[in-house]
Amino acid sequence: MKALVYHGAGKKAWEEKPRPTMQQPTDAIVRMHKTTICGTDLHILKGDVPEVTPGRILGHEGIGIIEEIGAAVTTFQVGDRVLISCISSCGKCVSCRKGMYSHCELGGWLLGHLIDGTQAEYVRIPFADTSLYAIPDQVDEDAVVMLSDILPTGLECGVLNGQVQPGDAVVIVGAGPIGLAVLLTAQFYTPAVLIMVDVDDNRLHVARALGATHTINSQQQDAVQQVFALTENRGADVAVEAVGIPATFELCAAVIAPGGRIANVGVHGKSVALHLETLWSRNITITTRLVDTTTTPLLLKTVASGQVNAAQLITHHFALDDIEQAYDTFEHAAREKALKVILTRP
Repeated sequence: MKALVYHGAGKKAWEEKPRPTMQQPTDAIVRMHKTTICGTDLHILKGDVPEVTPGRILGHEGIGIIEEIGAAVTTFQVGDRVLISCISSCGKCVSCRKGMYSHCELGGWLLGHLIDGTQAEYVRIPFADTSLYAIPDQVDEDAVVMLSDILPTGLECGVLNGQVQPGDAVVIVGAGPIGLAVLLTAQFYTPAVLIMVDVDDNRLHVARALGATHTINSQQQDAVQQVFALTENRGADVAVEAVGIPATFELCAAVIAPGGRIANVGVHGKSVALHLETLWSRNITITTRLVDTTTTPLLLKTVASGQVNAAQLITHHFALDDIEQAYDTFEHAAREKALKVILTRP
């Protein structure tokens, strides 16, 4: 089969790899139909995730058709159309029983990380019963791909960890796909003010269309000053970091109101200064999280019912064989005006 293979920092290739085989009775083999590229894949290619070893097939998102199931799989059958979760969960360990699937003792973030992933013609899914979701009939398949990772990540790591409440002033720093997923799902809780901060005017324009009440280009304006001006000089009740660089986290800390919540979503590859000398007395809560995908069933219902139009996050479509061109587009998002890309296998 063909697959997108990581060969060390800055190196990748679309090449032949052996088709995956069953390893455990809880496994399923899925023929990929659609996949996408995540910002985390770019972090891996930069060398920010050193545990990813050369030879690994990248990707942790997508939908497909089950081609083979192990003897212990009871929820699915061959031929079922399924959504692949970015998190694999055994469903039985201490962490899974707490709903903390990202820290499953046998699973967690495996695909495209510790085992071969979804940017391929076939993928092996461990713990298929608890790591796959049946796709409802009559639902937009492109939109469903957004439920593998970015929508549950935005909701769980940003909105729920940030405890967004009705009437809140929410600042989201980073208008990429994850930041926009936070924006879409924050509206479940009717905040009064939704401020999006970025350096890309096109992405800020998209944020306005998706529900941001205000946008700030932090290269052209003093973002801290603007946030305070828009919040009656209080600051943000919730600040969501959705980039993963020191400057954006420090901006969140600079705009947070007393009693506020900073929710980190971005993948950080470098140390970030934590200014406790200014934060220690301000009743600030700082949260971190890897998505657990506990909200995936809920989000499937909202997408199937049309309450959330996740397809709005998709800007480009490619054939799976054109994945290297897709990566070039995604890596140069500002130039290409790209958000999420969809790669389809015929």
